[in-house]
Amino acid sequence: MRELYVYYRVDAAAAAAARREVEAMQDRLRQAHPGLAARLLTRAGDSSAPQTWMETYALPGSTAGVGADIEADIEAEAARWTHLVAGSRHVEAFVAAGDNP
Repeated sequence: MRELYVYYRVDAAAAAAARREVEAMQDRLRQAHPGLAARLLTRAGDSSAPQTWMETYALPGSTAGVGADIEADIEAEAARWTHLVAGSRHVEAFVAAGDNP
């Protein structure tokens, strides 16, 4: 099952606004894609500025996981608030070790 991990940095001054945007985005994505598990994580102990954040996306119960359609929706949604990100967003896709050919 394919899962997405999206990481980026957010300046402390933009953190509150960015968190509201990410949470609203993930709510919309969950509504658009029933069963989608979306989380927002921050690097443990990271009190520096900018902070490192990570979004995770999985589709439990699906054999394929997060496909290109959902990934495109995530990127389209994130484009609305990229001005709050310090640098660029990095997207990585992973599958369970046994699922990797």
